Parts: sequence; C-alpha cells; structure tokens
Amino acid sequence: MGHINGVSISTLVVWDDAFTSYDFGPSHPLRPLRLELTMSLARQLGVLDGVEVRAPRPATDDLLELVHDPLYVASVRRAPDDLLGRLSLRWGLGTGDTPVFPQMHEASAMVTGASVDAARAVWEGTHQHAVNLSGGLHHAMRDRASGFCVYDDPAVAIAWLLAAGAQRVAYVDVDVHHGDGVQAAFYDDPRVLTVSVHESGRTLFPGTGFADETGTGSGVGTSVNLALPAGAGDADWLRAFHAVVPPVLRAFRPQVLITQHGCDTHALDPLANLQMSIDGQRVAYRALHALAHEVCEGRWVALGGGGYEPVQVVPRAWTHLLAEAAGTSVDGATPDDWRDQAAERGGELPPTSLTDGATGAWRPWVPPGEPDDFGGSLDAPLDPPPSRLAQAVDAAVVATRNASFGHLGLDPAAAGL
Repeated sequence: MGHINGVSISTLVVWDDAFTSYDFGPSHPLRPLRLELTMSLARQLGVLDGVEVRAPRPATDDLLELVHDPLYVASVRRAPDDLLGRLSLRWGLGTGDTPVFPQMHEASAMVTGASVDAARAVWEGTHQHAVNLSGGLHHAMRDRASGFCVYDDPAVAIAWLLAAGAQRVAYVDVDVHHGDGVQAAFYDDPRVLTVSVHESGRTLFPGTGFADETGTGSGVGTSVNLALPAGAGDADWLRAFHAVVPPVLRAFRPQVLITQHGCDTHALDPLANLQMSIDGQRVAYRALHALAHEVCEGRWVALGGGGYEPVQVVPRAWTHLLAEAAGTSVDGATPDDWRDQAAERGGELPPTSLTDGATGAWRPWVPPGEPDDFGGSLDAPLDPPPSRLAQAVDAAVVATRNASFGHLGLDPAAAGL
C-alpha cells in the first residue's frame, strides 16, 4: 500500500475542485453542488483523515479512444465552438439531457482520467481501494453522449485494466438507471462481467436492462440485469441484490471489482421511482466492500453516478460510501458548519441526521416452494402474505437467475447467498 509520512494508506480518493466544472448549467438536474457538499461533509466528519486524496490526470485521447470513436472525441472537443449545433447533435451533444458547456472536453476528460487513476492505483497495488465520486457516467456510448454522460469513464477504466493485463473485471452498477453504456462496451467480451441492478426500463430511462440481455458471441452470460419494479424500497431491493449479485461475482472470480454507486435509488430522488433510504444504501455499500475482499483480495474501485437531490441525499449517501471505503463509519448528526454551508449554497433546510433512521433490514430470497425464515414459502400463504410489490420483485429475481445463472455454472433454483 502507499504511505504518507510513514503511515499506510490503503484508500485513494481521487478529487479536485475542478470536478465541479462538469456543469450543464443552473437548470440542469445534475448539479455540481452535490459533489461540493459531499466532500465538505466528509472532511468535516474526518472521513478523509486516513486516506490519500489526490488530483487526477486528465484522460488523453489515446485513453478515451479505448472506448470512444476518435471522431466523437474530436466532436466533443469542438462542440463549444459549434454555434449552430448541427454537428454536435449528430453525436448526442447539445440536447436537453447533455447540453454543451464551455471546456466540455476538458472537464469530461478529467472525470475519466480520475477513474483510470483509481483503477491504476488498485491494479498496481499502491492502494487497495480507490474512489472517484465524480465518475460513474455510465450512459455514454462509443459515438454518442447520453443521459448527462459525455465520456463513459467506467468503460474507459475497465478498458485500461484489460490493456494492462487484467483477464477478469467485474462491474456492478447500483444506480437506479440501467448501466447501458458500460454493458454495450463489453457486451461480447467474456473478460468483463457487467451487473446492473436498476429500476425497470418499462418505467425509467434508458428503457433497457431486461433479464434477457445476457451478452452476445463469446460474451454470452457476462451481462446480468436485474430490473426491479417501481416502488421497491430497502427490504425488497436488498433481497433482490443478495439473490443475484454475490452468486454471480463468486462464480466469475474477478481480479478487480468496479462499482457504480448512483444514489438516485433514494425515495427523495426527483427523477426515479425507487424508495430506498440512506440506511439501505449503506447496507449495499457494505455488502459490495465485503464482496471485494471475498472475491478479489479487496481490489475495489468505487465510482459515483446519478443522484439528483444534491442537499438531502447525495452528500450523506456518498459520505457513507467514502467512509466504507476508508474502513470507518459515521453516524449521528450532521455538523453545524456543514448545515450552514448547505443551507446557504442549496437554498433549503439541510438534513440534521446522517441517516434516515431506517433499519436496512431485509429477508433472504428463497426459491419458490422452499421454506423461508418465517416458516412459509413463496408459493404458500405467509402471515402476513407478501405484497404485490414483493411478489413482483421476486419475479424479477427469478427472471434474472433463469436468464443468467446457467451461463455462469450456477443453479437458478439454489437458495442461499
């Protein structure tokens, strides 16, 4: 691990205040304020005291072109000077989702470079864990911007790992939206397992990510999609997650785990329809951290992602993520100074607690017909019986396991985590 003043530093946080220049404008839902308030909260709570914080190196064109069309990269670079916007629109730039802004290429290349730096630190062993909260821009395609994403930094980081010699890289995406850009980049590549747990494309952008999207060619079986119904909260989401993600990671045996932590699964997020709490999200972070140690000796790269409630949700959620990566935890009240800053910058009353006061409890999924922890079974009446929502979540689990598990040598009907 790295050292600072003789102290072992096992976690790297890639950060620069310039990340806030990735800014689509004041009316856009992706507000840089969320990053500013997250880092401020983490600093005030001492979460960053035991980690190395380092500025990134911007991604070069050679790095970006591991994933993106060179003509697309050139178009991003010249988009701010394309006054009529005709050339930009061809590449998905200048839309309502991804409007053009000054220095768009430079800001996007910095975000991508940060994810590559995080992957490099973990792969080369200077750090065990690395975090880039500005990253996780998982919708960008090879030749098109999409869904607030200009360059697909997770895909570029994975491509760098493959070029550096990695043979098995796993990517787990817990954003409320399907990680379509990363999936597309490696849909036929058996070296990359992409797992996305998201709200169903029937009710949410980008309209993809169904259970039958399992890969193509030699990559069949290495794309795993768990599409959950709108309304799923902590207990349902965590039950579904544990029924799918741990088994497929154990079967794939990655050398590096990259995770995307969009916190737009929260009940307060204005752009989606899941109902998770900060506490449920923290349980998911803890589970992914533990899996990194179980399946790939702790080599873990954690990225940000979506999250459109910049005062109430994102700072708390991602401070918990930073704390998890740093091997610590935070609870209790938010600091007075942070609340003053959040109220002034965000124009609203900030949260007073670091959690939502939820339990984060969930019951394990069991195959239909087998007894659960309450003595009933999923095809026999429970007391109380499962809700329609719980039944829909379990149906999504069954669909994913049936579509994907056999390709990975797993029994879709097997119980347990």
